[in-house]
Amino acid sequence: MFSALAKWLLTSTAIAPVALTYAWVAFQASKYELAAGLLVLCALLVFISLCLLRFARQNIERVNFKAQTIEAADNENIAFLLLYLLPLFTANIETLTWQVWLPMIVIFAIITATSYSYHFNPLLGMMGWHFYKVTTAEGVTYVLITKKQLRNAAEQLQVGQLTEYILLDQGDKK
Repeated sequence: MFSALAKWLLTSTAIAPVALTYAWVAFQASKYELAAGLLVLCALLVFISLCLLRFARQNIERVNFKAQTIEAADNENIAFLLLYLLPLFTANIETLTWQVWLPMIVIFAIITATSYSYHFNPLLGMMGWHFYKVTTAEGVTYVLITKKQLRNAAEQLQVGQLTEYILLDQGDKK
């Protein structure tokens, strides 16, 4: 149950920056209420995800973890950046075709959630979180979410399993 909630929240915040670009387009069109609502939605999603990460760090089971390989995964998904920026190419918010945009965002969210790429989140990255691909001795690859900057695989970590393939560093409670 917790894993499913974590996955849903991480997916939601992964697409939350779309609200920022729509807010900018709305602001430029003098639609201040819509812009403010989108900013609040984005902030709320990020706040909820930060609460989820804090709760998980304090409550999920800790296990020792030794990675065989570590690879930065902070900025690996250019498709997200394209989705984030597309609304900026609209001259006016009234010209947005919501019959196209809304299903596209929903489909993108579904694909994100089912493809295990929901860890990519520049908003969490701006708050000091880093994302790494870590591989076990058995060859299983996970995404590790941590506040640390990992430089080598020799370091033993304490992690908790947040979702099927996402680990949360629990070694340093910041």
